[in-house]
Amino acid sequence: MDSPSEIIRELAQQPGLKTARQQLDPQRVLDTAIEIQQIAAPTFAERQRAEQLYERFSRYARLENVAMDDLDNVYGCLPGTEPGRPALLVSAHTDTVFSADTKLAVQRLGHRIYGPGLGDNSLGVAGLLTLLNLIHAADLRPAADIWFVANSREEGLGDLGGIRMVWQHLGPLLGAAVVIEGMALGHIYHAGIAVRRLHITGHAPGGHSWQHFGQPSAIHGLVQLASQVLSIQPPEHPRTTYNIGLIEGGHSVNSLATSAGLYLDLRSEEPAALAELEQQVRRMCSQWERSSGVSFKIDVVGDRPAGEIAVNHPLVALAAAALGEIGLPPIYERGSTDANLLLAHGLPTVTVGVSYGGHAHRLDEFIDAEPVAGGIWQLLLLVMAAANHTAGLKTD
Repeated sequence: MDSPSEIIRELAQQPGLKTARQQLDPQRVLDTAIEIQQIAAPTFAERQRAEQLYERFSRYARLENVAMDDLDNVYGCLPGTEPGRPALLVSAHTDTVFSADTKLAVQRLGHRIYGPGLGDNSLGVAGLLTLLNLIHAADLRPAADIWFVANSREEGLGDLGGIRMVWQHLGPLLGAAVVIEGMALGHIYHAGIAVRRLHITGHAPGGHSWQHFGQPSAIHGLVQLASQVLSIQPPEHPRTTYNIGLIEGGHSVNSLATSAGLYLDLRSEEPAALAELEQQVRRMCSQWERSSGVSFKIDVVGDRPAGEIAVNHPLVALAAAALGEIGLPPIYERGSTDANLLLAHGLPTVTVGVSYGGHAHRLDEFIDAEPVAGGIWQLLLLVMAAANHTAGLKTD
């Protein structure tokens, strides 16, 4: 295998790739991203968006085995010229953190385009579709099969359910994977951090706020527990964090709550540090249960495994070389994406982006339109290079 830089440089000079670059229309990419963004796709309710993507996948004559599974993952396989090689997976998640009734208005101010879910991950899905467009229009022929997948359930309580099923279906066929996130341009995620999500519910007998004042309340016990959790000082190395993302409970303002709950997100670069943090929380629950009169129940509602490949892994080096072709130095990252599950199974995987953006998971989320052409070009170079060299990538 030549050096990654040589591989990318040679690809960039091939007539077919040059044709693809000439046909690259960044406005079309943005229009596609907005079309996708306008279809609501909360986690667990991605069906409408998946059906639209299934219809789009079905338009490509060279795309085989187009299908949609029970979790609303959409699949299509572009056959390679050497089908005996390990295949490449290219994926982008379809779900968003926004509810179905969220207003999805889009606004453009200068180079920025604002819209909930536009960068995370409608632009990523548009990048996936653009790769298909360019490969077909320029009649590019990768060596290995490329599985294009628009997968569900990446966000929040989806717990990577979509990519888990993708792995069940395709795992034995794969030699490497590229995961697309809309706003990650310039970053190469080569490691997945460990994540645990807990639903902690408190239960108490309840009663009247006046007549039974002083007796246990599930809400009082829960907020006391939450206060203790917020006093935890996690280690900086390895980086370890927590967040209380949701609180629920009670049934009237003048009642002692019979039940209340919170959702707690725990993360760490090291599984051992994550396990210790979780044990601290569990010990606090036991202590407050004894002192507050409120019983606590803990359910694990999310468990994202950790995994990584080295910065000098050939796939990471190809991603860095592709960024170099558009003049960007790579920023090596650890994070929580669909790649976690694949890396944990030993599949060399990188997560890369299409453009810059900000305010992810907020109503004023935005993307930068200017870098999109370069972002798609580096993505095409990486995907073609990885598909031509999958046999040399599964080295760990």
